[in-house]
Amino acid sequence: MFGESETFFSCPYCFEQISMVFEVFHGNQSYIEDCEVCCRPIQITYSVEEGEVINLNVERAQ
Repeated sequence: MFGESETFFSCPYCFEQISMVFEVFHGNQSYIEDCEVCCRPIQITYSVEEGEVINLNVERAQ
């Protein structure tokens, strides 16, 4: 879908591979989302350039 990008990464708690769909038309984003496997909070920060996720940082939420 236009304006969205699916990205795969490992949960920083359970290390399972999960995927999320990021909105790429709002620019850079930072938010907390629960892991779909272990339900622990993940701090997700990403940068967008020309409609593509160019930088993704995933860490345990504080």
